Amino acid sequence: MNIYSNTKRKGFTLLEILLVIAAIGILAAIVLVAINPNRQLAQARNAQRRSDVTAILNATYQKIIEEGASGSTATLTAITTTAAEIFRSGTTTTNAGCGATTLDMAAVAADAGADVVPTYIPSIPQDPSEPTSSNCSGYTIIKDANNRVTVSAPNANTAAELNQTIQVTR
Repeated sequence: MNIYSNTKRKGFTLLEILLVIAAIGILAAIVLVAINPNRQLAQARNAQRRSDVTAILNATYQKIIEEGASGSTATLTAITTTAAEIFRSGTTTTNAGCGATTLDMAAVAADAGADVVPTYIPSIPQDPSEPTSSNCSGYTIIKDANNRVTVSAPNANTAAELNQTIQVTR
């Protein structure tokens, strides 16, 4: 005669399984908060913006230096003391959807950055927040009273923990 007792049964009780699931859920929530994917993505976009701003300023500055060596100040003169949004390469000079003041770095010689694109930079980079179909780069250029040129990214992620203004002056 075989008699089975409750002590010989194998397996987990419902309570034990629920406790393990709850513990895994709590640990997953802690890891998610610690990683904070939104902050990580914002930092990645800002890193791209810093790289783009530096590349645009370097190309513009190379053009200004080369012009200065030949006695011209066309590019420096055309950059205004009012912030102008930079157009992307190959676009027209209509400011459809861009800022009120715009600057085409690839346009005709009368424009501020003529021949900056493609001579010094293959194309004007686009801010990660701009739609890919946009003619706007999302970056601005300005010069001060001392002819110092500043390129900035006004659309930079400024979450409280990032607290960044992205601009480069030369």
